[in-house]
Amino acid sequence: MIETHNPLIASAPAFLDGQMLIAMPGMEDTRFARTVIYLCAHGTEGAMGFIINQPAKGVHFSQVLAQLNMGDEANASVFSDPSGEIVVMSGGPVERERGFLLHSPDFRIANSTLAIRPDVCLTATLDMLRAVATGHGPRQVLFALGCASWAPGQLDMEIQHNGWLHGPADASLLFDIPVPQRYREALRRIGIDPAMLSNEAGHA
Repeated sequence: MIETHNPLIASAPAFLDGQMLIAMPGMEDTRFARTVIYLCAHGTEGAMGFIINQPAKGVHFSQVLAQLNMGDEANASVFSDPSGEIVVMSGGPVERERGFLLHSPDFRIANSTLAIRPDVCLTATLDMLRAVATGHGPRQVLFALGCASWAPGQLDMEIQHNGWLHGPADASLLFDIPVPQRYREALRRIGIDPAMLSNEAGHA
């Protein structure tokens, strides 16, 4: 489930790295309807990011830990969500069995943690998941199963065809804003009233 190597992130030149994508109402791919994606890499080799406002249906953080034989190690203090657990995000339709951790930069794994922005890092190792489970990891965490990815030029074309809005993102959108409010908040941050959007809109 957790792996360490991601050549796309390591080699892609920066463009919209660390920004957010917001699905337009006319998004044709229903898997991305009303989604907000935190984009980790965008360049000539393609793009890759994580849906941050779509919880994985029927999947709980405690179940993930149990499947990895970490359930007995878990510290109850890491389950900070009001429901009692860290919410597991459905990060995207690619590699859905693979786990990724977007997190604050206060805890890192040498040679595995990648800084996306000064306030957001990405790690996809069992060591980081174990640190989170035992309460010794980063203070803020978003755990996602799967990711979203695009072939070279594909995302640029989708943006040009009004599939996505984009704008700056910061750690608060990932870690502080309640999940159900992230779509509306992402629009608000780029000055868009959701009621004014239509699938005929050309620009943000």
